[in-house]
Amino acid sequence: MKSYETYEELYELVTKYIHKEESISLIKKAYDLAFYMHDGQFRKSGEPYIIHPLNVACILATLHVGPAAICAGLLHDVVEDTPVSKEDLTKEFGVDIAEIVDGVTKVGQLKFVSLEEKQVENHQHMLLAMAKDIRVIIVKLADRLHNIRTLGALNNEKQARIARETLEIYAPLAHKLGMFRIKAELEDTSLKYCDNVFYNKILTQIKSDDSARIHNVDHTIEEINKILEPCNMPVLKIKGRIKNIYSIYKKMINQRKDFEDIYDILAIRIIVGSVGECYQVLGLIHANYTPIPKRFKDYIAVPKPNMYQSLHTTVISNDGFTFEVQIRTEEMDRIAEYGVAAHWAYKENVEYSKEKEQFEIAQKLKWYADLLKFSEEEKPDAAKEYVTAVKEEILSANVYVYTPRGEVIDLPRGATPLDFAYKIHTNIGNTTVGAIVNNHIVPLDYELQTGDIISIKTNKNSFGPSENWLKIAKTTHAKHKIKNFLNKQNKDVLYANGKVMVDDEFKFNKIVSYDLTEEFIKKNFLKNNIDCLEDLYLEVAKGNLSPKTIVTKYIGEDKVTAEEAINRQIERSQRILTTNSETGVIVEGLTNPQLKLGSCCNPIPGDEIVGYVTKGNGIVVHHLGCKNTKNFQEERLIPLSWASNPGRKYPVSIKIYASTNMNLLVEIMNTVAASGMSIAAISANSNNNLETVVKLKVMTNNLLELEKMIINMKKIKFIYNIERDNL
Repeated sequence: MKSYETYEELYELVTKYIHKEESISLIKKAYDLAFYMHDGQFRKSGEPYIIHPLNVACILATLHVGPAAICAGLLHDVVEDTPVSKEDLTKEFGVDIAEIVDGVTKVGQLKFVSLEEKQVENHQHMLLAMAKDIRVIIVKLADRLHNIRTLGALNNEKQARIARETLEIYAPLAHKLGMFRIKAELEDTSLKYCDNVFYNKILTQIKSDDSARIHNVDHTIEEINKILEPCNMPVLKIKGRIKNIYSIYKKMINQRKDFEDIYDILAIRIIVGSVGECYQVLGLIHANYTPIPKRFKDYIAVPKPNMYQSLHTTVISNDGFTFEVQIRTEEMDRIAEYGVAAHWAYKENVEYSKEKEQFEIAQKLKWYADLLKFSEEEKPDAAKEYVTAVKEEILSANVYVYTPRGEVIDLPRGATPLDFAYKIHTNIGNTTVGAIVNNHIVPLDYELQTGDIISIKTNKNSFGPSENWLKIAKTTHAKHKIKNFLNKQNKDVLYANGKVMVDDEFKFNKIVSYDLTEEFIKKNFLKNNIDCLEDLYLEVAKGNLSPKTIVTKYIGEDKVTAEEAINRQIERSQRILTTNSETGVIVEGLTNPQLKLGSCCNPIPGDEIVGYVTKGNGIVVHHLGCKNTKNFQEERLIPLSWASNPGRKYPVSIKIYASTNMNLLVEIMNTVAASGMSIAAISANSNNNLETVVKLKVMTNNLLELEKMIINMKKIKFIYNIERDNL
């Protein structure tokens, strides 16, 4: 690869597409500052240090990036290696250039050899810097490319570390940005230092005169020209391409193949004038060569997440030579080589803004939009999970599936429908009750394959994720969302428990109405690190605070007059009188009302309820979310509430979705028994997708008791989801 040594060479490159005098002057000013500040500094190779930023700027100029990125390439080391500060750069070159340099500086300080705690925050800074301005990572890739080209000057240990770091982080980034040329050089050069023996072995085999495929390239190109010529097909270019060494290496290692068993080492690339001509050429190729089944890919209709577009087909020639044919337009070819840099090549007289560029990139690069969204959602204290998720799920995604509308979603290998659901939206993930893949119901632990079309079944009345989902989900992002839900659910149950315990203690002391204000809580319990009602109930439920202590302090402060005490007793008596002993439901203002619990929704204490006044059958009590309430006459609906202690058990029906297992029903019955409830009815049906739906009716005291039982039932490893029936 060419090494640049003078400013004149950079000037020649940038003036091919940058003509504004002020832009050229700004680049010269940046070069002069870099030259002056790095004067007297030398690289390990012995050459003046200025050669490095000059080459970085030249690499960027070949990508046709804007003047700001060129200047940042020249200045990217001055803040780290010289007395120049970010503030100095801002004053001399403006905020835009200074921010890019600052981002590249932070990235340069990272060593991606492990995810040790002390390094995790730095990893996150790098990825957030990238999310903030993608030019940071383009400049860093140019910096890394020149460093890899000059790696020979370092000792073996540093060579191996930098090469491994390049293969794990920077080459995948180049791939995600569609920058194939840079990706291929980063990979091949790094492999030379990571596994020199294997590298040389493959290189020798590629160059070997015995490889018939190499000799057949020119012959095949001539043959294709003869096929296309009579059809008046205006082909712009036909060229042969050898797969880069690292790609061959990966196939030999991962798929345990010999060099001779890899079909697509050579590819013939045909460049035509339009999309329509791409498909015409494909038809002619298939008409004259034998296509290999399942080796055709249409990346024009469905582009890769890095914007790559092309038709791929692998065929066999008449003499048995197997080769891949890639058919694309000139614009597609440019994007295939240079990726995002080609799509957003600098154009003069076009108004640029960083925000506009970022928005356009997010519109084109689906994974980049995911990164922006992910960076906004995740909190700094989740830095380690954040880095792992970005590295494994965004940089290494290699399974491409479709939504029912045809949108491409990329996921890591091994991903399940749950990972897909959470990638679409957190609420979709939390309310998932099933998945349909290619028009067939599949279990939630189904491993997604490239090309699958996925539809997620949701139910807003679902009880949400279970602990078993943490074993099913493969992506860090999905697991993080599931953990958040479970933590909140457990917190809600503790809160409800604490409230019941405090309520009961006040009732025991014959105090029907009370108000635990924030002022009261802070005054009496701030020393316990409790400053709000929620924390108070949580600490009671955890056993860290006695309800009796709360009531004692409250009575001590509550200056209750005799008249107020009498009024409370009257109010309490009235509520008891209006309670229907059979249902445990209160109708304010009515004594012994005729009440009946709705069999359609089976409401239980703790549910939000409403009464429907029927003709001749009294008041029917319904769950507020019951489907039937939508059809009721509004004037017949009346408000209801539950008595404080109904003193009876209530039937409630739930549906359980699980993978088929002979021990499933036994586990369910044991869990119900351990929760102190009894089973009124149970039935199970299995389908052809190894999925079992269990309908279970249990007798429970209230919603809190039911939710406790469900939390325990979710721990059964076969169970995917649990929901209330008939809601």
